[in-house]
Amino acid sequence: MPTTGSTTPLDNPVWEALNGPHRAFSERLGRAARYLPSANPFAALCDPDDPAAWADLAALAGPGATVWLTGLLTPPSDWETVLSIPGVQLDGRAVRVEAAPEAVRLGPEDVAEMTALVELTEPGPFLPRTVELGTYLGIRRGGRLIAMAGERMKPPGWTEISAVCTHPDHRGEGLAGRLVRAVGAGIRERGDVPFLHAAASNVNAVRLYESMGFVLRREPAFIGVRAPGDPA
Repeated sequence: MPTTGSTTPLDNPVWEALNGPHRAFSERLGRAARYLPSANPFAALCDPDDPAAWADLAALAGPGATVWLTGLLTPPSDWETVLSIPGVQLDGRAVRVEAAPEAVRLGPEDVAEMTALVELTEPGPFLPRTVELGTYLGIRRGGRLIAMAGERMKPPGWTEISAVCTHPDHRGEGLAGRLVRAVGAGIRERGDVPFLHAAASNVNAVRLYESMGFVLRREPAFIGVRAPGDPA
């Protein structure tokens, strides 16, 4: 069974990040906020049980717009759920972290190559400015990017490890684990705790993370919802 623990920023990580370390990447209206669409597809509500927060999100997104949310939440009846993906949230307090000397820092100049690797391996959303959300590390062979991992959401005190992917030709070499530990080392150095989200159906990835010491904390959904009204 998942461990829920007490209320922490991980209970509403997108909202906490957008009102804290990632405020510069946020668009806000009242009790709703979202990341800049070029950086991260997720939006958030201050209180998912508050109808006023959903009204603010509808106004922020625009009539008929689709937004992504994560958590344990039920949209109002006038919102259409277009996709719901069961997920897991994993706490990395017990994970052993260490630097990876072969890893290189990735930046905006690497986005085209990073995007190509993401499109091949499908670890989750990666947009033109996602690389600006935190530190991204990669491993190259023969000059070609073959594996990467980085930081995405940053609720206070925590940093999400995201975009963990390895080229199919190099799976089984332990690259993903080395990069997760290396990204985690940077997170720990600045006093944060690493955590992860993954699709529950991605059993191989979840098994890898749990073998590294990540612990299941809760089982949120990733949902795409369409705001009420017709698009302009």
